[in-house]
Amino acid sequence: MEYWHDMQIEKSWNILCSIKGRFNFILIGGWAVYLWTRSQKSKDIDIIIDIKTLPMLKNSYDLRKNDKMKKYEIKTGEIDIDIYVRHFSPLIIPPEKIEATKIEGFDVAKPEFLLALKQAAEEQRSSSEKGEKDRVDIINLLLKCDIDFAKYAGLLRESNKEHLIRKLITIVKTCKEYDYFGMNPREFKLSKESIIRKIREA
Repeated sequence: MEYWHDMQIEKSWNILCSIKGRFNFILIGGWAVYLWTRSQKSKDIDIIIDIKTLPMLKNSYDLRKNDKMKKYEIKTGEIDIDIYVRHFSPLIIPPEKIEATKIEGFDVAKPEFLLALKQAAEEQRSSSEKGEKDRVDIINLLLKCDIDFAKYAGLLRESNKEHLIRKLITIVKTCKEYDYFGMNPREFKLSKESIIRKIREA
C-alpha cells in the first residue's frame, strides 16, 4: 500500500531521474528513505545542493526562493521539489555536514542523517498526513537499515536536539501497524524491543 497515488509517484520518480546526472545534489526525504529501504515511495522531492548549482536549476525550472524557510522551491504540477542550500538552509543538521553514499547513481544521505532529518520533519507536522508518512519512513529506516545509533545520537546532541532521541522511542512504542511492515504481531513486537534497546544504549 502506497501513501500517494501511483500517477503522482511515477511523475515524481521520473522528475527525480531526469535531474540525476544533470545537477549535483544529495537526495534526502522520502525518496532517499525509499532507496535505502525499498518500502514506501514518495511524492515530493527533497535535495541538498551547493549555491553554484542554483543558476543551473534556474535556467531549467521556475525556481523560487522561500525566504521564510531559507530554501528554494520548484513546483511541477502536483510535485514539489524542495531545495536546501549548503551554508544557507537551516536544517536540523547543517546541509554541508550531511554525509552521502551512492545508490543507483544517486548521492543519498546516510541513514543516521536521514533519521534525524525525518524526525525533525515529523515534529513540525506530526498531526498531518505527511507527519504520518514521516513516522512510517522512520520505522522503515529502523527496521531495514543498519543504523549506527551512537552516531545518530551524537548528531542530535551536536544540534541540541537530544529530546528527539527520547521521542524516537515513543514513535517506536506507539506504532501498532505491524502488517504495514510485512510482519506478524510477535515479529513486530520483538523488532521494536530490539530497536528500543539499541536507542537506549546510544
